[in-house]
Amino acid sequence: MRIKALAWIGIKRWPNLFEFNFQLNFISNLIYIPQICASTFIMTQPKLIIHGGFFSESHTDAATKLAKQQAMASIAKMAFEYLQAHTALETVIFANELLENDPLFNAGTGSQIQSDGIVRMSASIMDGISQRFSGVINIENVQNPIRVAEKLLGYDDRVLGGTGASAFARRSGFTHYDPRTEQRKAEYEAKVASAGTGTVGCVALDATGALAAATSTGGKGFEMVGRISDSATVAGNYANASCGVSCTGVGEDIVSAALATKIVTRVTDGMTLSSAFQKSFNELKAIDGFAGAIGISASGELFHLDSHPSMVYAWTDGEKLEFFK
Repeated sequence: MRIKALAWIGIKRWPNLFEFNFQLNFISNLIYIPQICASTFIMTQPKLIIHGGFFSESHTDAATKLAKQQAMASIAKMAFEYLQAHTALETVIFANELLENDPLFNAGTGSQIQSDGIVRMSASIMDGISQRFSGVINIENVQNPIRVAEKLLGYDDRVLGGTGASAFARRSGFTHYDPRTEQRKAEYEAKVASAGTGTVGCVALDATGALAAATSTGGKGFEMVGRISDSATVAGNYANASCGVSCTGVGEDIVSAALATKIVTRVTDGMTLSSAFQKSFNELKAIDGFAGAIGISASGELFHLDSHPSMVYAWTDGEKLEFFK
């Protein structure tokens, strides 16, 4: 009789790292003695994909496009290098932090300003192995909402909103930070609303086969106070052992389509990642939805798709680097 088991090794989780075959010898009617016969080292080709919303907000001149292309390529490279020595979960958080710190993108520093003049941000993390989801909704005055969401992974109450999220950040040592930039202030003062399509996100597959996704947003700008985006919901950010997906676009459309969850569920049920994307985006057309998404499957398939031009993205597997044109 042979039994296959996964070893749980070291401080971190390394699923699929070792597979042991145990030969159980029948000694008596009551006793079985396990004997290790062989072990196999299993490696996965790491992959990473990031997005920075749509190239349809604020300034859309050639200089801004070039700046975003260079930023996406640079962040993808840094995040992939980080992935070589860290888990998928750690990496998607790191990548989102880099995107939040770049004022070119609508997350963290440079987030859109709401109708009452206040910046409220949302972010979430989904660990494909543990199936733990954490997030903050409409948090204020922090530099990196994704890091506050990370802190919540260790709590039972893992999704906090509004003043509760901000108070938790203060108790956890996150200092007061004003994420507004001069560009965003000028846009607000001129009452120029964006198309509401700015979000950042990352999906990563590490060498052990683990998947994770993380998404962060500064909102659509000039929205009604209290509005909740898709970014801190499983409609906009979801992962399991089979697939991870992060979305961008109009949050209401993404939530109506349950987009990230739908794609991941279809891959889990046996569809290829590309087929799951195509079917889900075809369904999005029924509500004239505006969305983009990035994803990676456990088999290493990588895919991205948008309903309208053009989603800002970059991906790499260490050998090849591609980004939006």
